[in-house]
Amino acid sequence: MRDGRSSVASDAVGSGAAGGTHRLVLLRHAKAEPAGGVDDVLRPLALNGRRQAGRVGAALAHSSLVPELVLCSSALRTRQTWDLLSAHLGDVAPEVVVTDTLYAAGVRDVLDMVRGADSRVRTLLVVGHEPTMAATAAHLAGPGSDSGALAQVRVGVPTATYSVLESSTPWGEWDGAVANLSYVGRPSS
Repeated sequence: MRDGRSSVASDAVGSGAAGGTHRLVLLRHAKAEPAGGVDDVLRPLALNGRRQAGRVGAALAHSSLVPELVLCSSALRTRQTWDLLSAHLGDVAPEVVVTDTLYAAGVRDVLDMVRGADSRVRTLLVVGHEPTMAATAAHLAGPGSDSGALAQVRVGVPTATYSVLESSTPWGEWDGAVANLSYVGRPSS
């Protein structure tokens, strides 16, 4: 892992050539312990959240949504979500950029990071927080997006929920209504 404050992994490269479909997976971290005597950024996953993260990893692998590049908030709960879900992805070793920027990111911050990805990356996973993960999905959803998925991201998503967006547009040009929002969900218990 490396800190992505200065740039987003331009050397994270998939097996395909430039062009083709790019898939962005926006994941809200799994269930964390309630706020209490610890700083919010240090809140760990709850036991249920640990189970959720494993189920997300299995679902991503089953759906062929294994990322080549991961952008992960530096908060403990997002890092733990990634660590636990990655154990279910097989022998894949994507580049992981852990960044403070995603902790308090808005939609523009997420888009700036996505636009910095190498165009050869086919599947990019962002592990972040609400309301930004849902708001980013809603912002990117263009014509032809699944109406139920769009309705869900417009109101926000629960923990361990991921949104899948697809587009042939190069990462550097991702902005409003550029992608097809094809799925929003979370693995069942």
